[in-house]
Amino acid sequence: MNKELVIVFVKNTQLGKVKTRLARTIGDEAALTVYSELLKVTEKAVKHLDADIQIHFSKHIESSNWNGFLKTIQQGKDLGERMYNAFQKGFSEGYERIVLIGSDLPDISKKHTQQAFDKLKKQDAVFGPAEDGGYYLIGLSNMHRCIFENKPWSQPQLLAETTTELKQQTISFTTLETLNDIDTFEDLVASKFYQNNNTLQEKIKQIHD
Repeated sequence: MNKELVIVFVKNTQLGKVKTRLARTIGDEAALTVYSELLKVTEKAVKHLDADIQIHFSKHIESSNWNGFLKTIQQGKDLGERMYNAFQKGFSEGYERIVLIGSDLPDISKKHTQQAFDKLKKQDAVFGPAEDGGYYLIGLSNMHRCIFENKPWSQPQLLAETTTELKQQTISFTTLETLNDIDTFEDLVASKFYQNNNTLQEKIKQIHD
């Protein structure tokens, strides 16, 4: 059995349900187009890893996407509970190192997940910091429930509060490089993901014309 597992949290590709902050500027249809492109980046980042891959959908399993991967549905009333349940299930299945990533990072690549697994051989936890104060990646070699409880989800102090608590409890952790996710139009146009994707630029232009 493979001892390493990658869990990818994805939102169902439904109009008006993804990248809602971005949609306020460019509209629901364009925001869905952006998210669909980000899913392609995420799939490319994980599909050649020497680890098991599980895709956890937000609401229901989409048969047309992520072919060849094990698919399931996130369980829990908030993000912390959903992540906790995903890790708990992974460890109960016998995995020793588990990395969870989101699906809206334009610069995520295979190297980030591989680096996380390497660090987990010596650390209890690893985080990929996001520029907004959260994290785009979390990896664990042991379950620590405190990481997922009473945290300011989607707030700029999330990672700082989480790591402060880990220090207090002498739980070892380390971090990867900081990346920026795409939440706003400013994030989008500043990203190489957008600047280098002529097809995406044209699609968004067509939607607005």
